[in-house]
Amino acid sequence: MASSKQIFIAIIGAGGVGKSFLSQLDALASRRPSPKLNLVYISTSKKALYDASYSPIPIAGAIEKLAAVSQAPPALPQLADYLAAAPAKVVLVDNTSSQDVADAYPDFLGRGISVVTPNKKAFSGSYRLWQDIFAAAENSGAKVYHESSVGAGLPVISTLKDLVDTGDRVTKIEGVFSGTMSFLFNSFAPTSGSGGKWSAEVTKAKELGYTEPDPRDDLNGLDVARKLTILARLAGLPIESPTSFPVQSLIPKELESCTSGDQFLQKLPEFDIQMEETKKAAEKQGKVVRFVGSIDVASKQVKVGLEQFDASHPIAALKGSDNIISFYTERYGSNPLIIQGAGAGGDVTAMGVTSDLIKVLGQIV
Repeated sequence: MASSKQIFIAIIGAGGVGKSFLSQLDALASRRPSPKLNLVYISTSKKALYDASYSPIPIAGAIEKLAAVSQAPPALPQLADYLAAAPAKVVLVDNTSSQDVADAYPDFLGRGISVVTPNKKAFSGSYRLWQDIFAAAENSGAKVYHESSVGAGLPVISTLKDLVDTGDRVTKIEGVFSGTMSFLFNSFAPTSGSGGKWSAEVTKAKELGYTEPDPRDDLNGLDVARKLTILARLAGLPIESPTSFPVQSLIPKELESCTSGDQFLQKLPEFDIQMEETKKAAEKQGKVVRFVGSIDVASKQVKVGLEQFDASHPIAALKGSDNIISFYTERYGSNPLIIQGAGAGGDVTAMGVTSDLIKVLGQIV
């Protein structure tokens, strides 16, 4: 029978977010001795650290111990078997962006294994997967939380859930959902001054670590579309997928076939005129251009792309790589409930995961 005095933690993914989460987990285990949090499994895509007797792994040295082993990770069905047979309740922490792991959530949840994760793909993929995940959790009593799938550690999902669960009617959600796009447009089209050339700003953003290794993975708008899909579903819209509504790509068609991110950046200056014209058109109206996502709940319209805003608008006034999300609801009237702050980074993303873990512990112990 599962002990109520200990909880087993299993972690998939030990990269940037995974390392930050381990540090926060170590601090949490020290601050809250009960229930005892035992790390029993940790893996990357190539290695796994665990044993048949569920021996606790020292949290502080887990990354180093994992690096020293040669054991390959089990297939996901075998991992589910292993965790389901554990002599205590288990929380699986998925710090990856793997579709394969996301697809396995219904299996884990259906066998009583709770899941916390920043993995957007689980909640923005097919609508059937979304339904299967929450049905499995409801049937087994396992918990699933994914605060960091939108806005890193910002309380975006929990706020939306609270609005819906308390009976408020959400009419519109609008905002800047990408730290990359926020940084790019705050630099390219600032509210004062002229900004640099588009290609130069994209290159700078990559050098500073704000973009993916291939910036096209940010500029195609799909990351924002995934986040909008999640929020729209939570607001009650059965959105089929992130490609089932208009998403504006900022990749010139001629550069979609570039073989690498470096080749893309080399050729991007040839297309600066297009973005410059977009910026100038906004300036003629006394406005600035920003890359935003919006959900009109009443008309069931979701879209991602460039919009013009007055310089005094909260979306225009963002700094750095901050995110901003505005919830328009019946209760809040014409003045939206606004959440703003860092929407990217290992530490803040891990904070959202750790916060979700604390919520799960409060429900399963």
